[in-house]
Amino acid sequence: MERYSIRKANSSDIPALMALDHGYSTDHVWQMAVDSIPEQVGVTFREVHLPRPMRVIYPRNPERLADEWTLHAKLLVAATEEELIGYVTIIEGPALESGWILDLVVSLRCRRQGVASRLLQAARDWCRDNDMKRMFIEMQSKNYPAICLVRKYGFVFTGYSSHYYPEQDIALFFSLELH
Repeated sequence: MERYSIRKANSSDIPALMALDHGYSTDHVWQMAVDSIPEQVGVTFREVHLPRPMRVIYPRNPERLADEWTLHAKLLVAATEEELIGYVTIIEGPALESGWILDLVVSLRCRRQGVASRLLQAARDWCRDNDMKRMFIEMQSKNYPAICLVRKYGFVFTGYSSHYYPEQDIALFFSLELH
């Protein structure tokens, strides 16, 4: 892996960020089961190995990303001297004193080389520098690579929302206490 740095994005970065492959492949998912009896609802998630890998399209509209980025508190990029290889977007809230990661994307050829971990660390540093006590991240229940990454990084599962994304996919929410 060539050397790269993490820096604040600028407007000239937008076309290259939009051109990154935002999709991913997975051979595992978190499958949800709901048990409902009067006065009680139980929800469990279990890791399921798929019979074959599946390609998943990014759940957010790529044509609207640039407009959404202008509204975010922070957009950080991972960049070599020649190209942008990833980014993370962070907004403040919605919980008090918290940062929320909406996007964490790494170019296909640079995945599994520590770039996402460094972007997560940069997001964590930004949240701490802005007096936030907790960081949240959301992802599809199909995004097993990201689930593994955030759990390895110390995030804990904190909830879900069914029919959250445009394709009616389940969103999983994880949080990290910032000490």
